[in-house]
Amino acid sequence: MDGMRKKLRLGDVLINGGVITQEQLEKALGLQKGTGRKLGEVLVDEGITTEEAIAKALSSQLGIDMIEAQNVRISEDILKLIPSNVLKKNKVLPFEYAKDNPNVLRVAMSDPMDMYAMDDISIITNLQVEPVVATNRSIMLALDKFYGQGDVNSALEAYAKEKEAEFEEQEDLYSEDVNNSPIVILVKEMIDLAVRQRASDIHIEPMERQVRIRYRIDGALYEKATYSHKLLPAISARIKIIGGMDISEKRKPQDGRITQIVDRQEFDIRVSVLPTVYGEKIVMRLTSKNALTREKSQLGFKPVELKQFDHILQNPHGILLVTGPTGSGKSTTLYTALSELNKEDVNIITVEDPVEANIDGINQVHVNPKANLTFASALRSILRQDPDIIMIGEIRDTETASIAVQASITGHLVVSTLHTNSAAGTITRLEDMGIEPYLIADSVIGIIAQRLVRRLCPVCKKAKQATEEEKELLNVPANEEVTVYEPCGCEKCDHTGFRGRIGVYEILEMSPKLKTIVSKNGGAEEIKEQALKEGMRTLRMSATEYVLDGTTSVNEMMKVSFDI
Repeated sequence: MDGMRKKLRLGDVLINGGVITQEQLEKALGLQKGTGRKLGEVLVDEGITTEEAIAKALSSQLGIDMIEAQNVRISEDILKLIPSNVLKKNKVLPFEYAKDNPNVLRVAMSDPMDMYAMDDISIITNLQVEPVVATNRSIMLALDKFYGQGDVNSALEAYAKEKEAEFEEQEDLYSEDVNNSPIVILVKEMIDLAVRQRASDIHIEPMERQVRIRYRIDGALYEKATYSHKLLPAISARIKIIGGMDISEKRKPQDGRITQIVDRQEFDIRVSVLPTVYGEKIVMRLTSKNALTREKSQLGFKPVELKQFDHILQNPHGILLVTGPTGSGKSTTLYTALSELNKEDVNIITVEDPVEANIDGINQVHVNPKANLTFASALRSILRQDPDIIMIGEIRDTETASIAVQASITGHLVVSTLHTNSAAGTITRLEDMGIEPYLIADSVIGIIAQRLVRRLCPVCKKAKQATEEEKELLNVPANEEVTVYEPCGCEKCDHTGFRGRIGVYEILEMSPKLKTIVSKNGGAEEIKEQALKEGMRTLRMSATEYVLDGTTSVNEMMKVSFDI
């Protein structure tokens, strides 16, 4: 009964705070039945509200402070008060003593009405507990920050002692105590930490005397930890086991996949193992099952570009190509376009290698060369499946390109990606692949070239006057005063100076004049000139706008448009 009363109280607090309606509460309580999840978790998972909104409502309705747990400073004596496993289990973080009473411990909690957690803490510390609200995510980040590395290191020390004698050859050790060994904890923590810090890749790199762990966050690599070289065989064996690879093969490159749930969200992890001079280098690429499908507004299209994007997608048939180097957000743009087009009255089929995110209502085919299911053969079969819209993960060869062109001319909307640098260059690339210019002119409806730039952290970026050189790069008259911003680094952005990325686009929409130029075999320069006359904005122009409005820095702009 006590449990029920508490659950209802959170619901009442949120209704009084205007965060949710009675209907939404009833829906959430219905979904919660029998799952063992907390009400707050259900509300966030179902997209009814956000962790921030719940925290704010709790703070204002209960009259208690709200903090961002990952940004507070905590003294050593408080960090040592309570074992980290108790904090992780209850998802709470003690951070200071009350100013007027040293017998009261202030504790950050995502659910300040959780009596059991408070009792746990006060029994262990023999202090009174004063709850303070923080979001679940910020508490987990803070626990990682203050305890993550310590936990892993102590586990590893124990492991090294235990295994020192047996380390060399006995591979079977790893499979026996595979569920409770510190290495298992290490690998799991490594992935959890990476996800919470928004990393896209984890690099585990053997060096002469140590193993270095780096995370790629917003496109840049940061070193996060180093371990003894002796641990490499165990780490790599563990990753091979969960990635479904061959443990005994150490001389050949291998690929695998892992699925792991972090903070109730499923992540799909692609693993690549490569033998190097000092041992196996492992790279894990993390993708969240629902991170690729975003709202159009979140991609970074400016209003004019959104209009063009929508206009191109209204074509009943033709090819839309999204181009850019690896990791420039092409898949995200394509998936967003597909989600937009995903209506009851159309049949959408994709051919991908591999399928990067699952979308309800879209038929996705996974290319498998071993079973002779290549892009080209899959496309031929797909055309017999009465599709309206076809997505091809990537056009890699002439055969795929020509089937895509044929499909688009026979009344299908085809969306795909190509690795080229600019929108105009894409057309000449198709010609190089052997597609007739008149067919390209007939089938291509639009090309979007894109890159990602890092957004400056809004809290700590610092303004300065642009130098002569910078003005020249920004195409601004030398006598004008221009303010640009530079990265600085604070607690909020983990001292990187950047927080998140935003897309920069160059959209070329096919027009009658461009069709004429393309079908007459015009070069990339000629195509670009005509497109600029018709109002196309190059990557350089789009990036420059982001520098002038303080979204990004001059250096980031240079990375994007160095060759343009």
